[in-house]
Amino acid sequence: MKLTPILTEKSMGLAKLGWYSFWVPVSLNKAGVKKEISQIYTVHVKKVKTLNFKKTSAKNFRGRLMTKPAQKKALVFLAEGEKIEAFEAKKEKKK
Repeated sequence: MKLTPILTEKSMGLAKLGWYSFWVPVSLNKAGVKKEISQIYTVHVKKVKTLNFKKTSAKNFRGRLMTKPAQKKALVFLAEGEKIEAFEAKKEKKK
């Protein structure tokens, strides 16, 4: 399964609150997301929320019709005290 973490400013802010966001395959349901996250990151998942995005089409700069495939986003809430290291922000030292 391909689970891609979403590493944007908004998702990093949600990660501080305990919500971790991933792009998941459209065919995967909440139970499947919970199982995959638990196996890959060895954490205990308490809650899963999913959002479905429909496929969209738009014209590019040449006027050709381009289609963007359907996607699914999963928000995962972990048990108390657990973290996923991919979402930890590295602090840079300023000179």
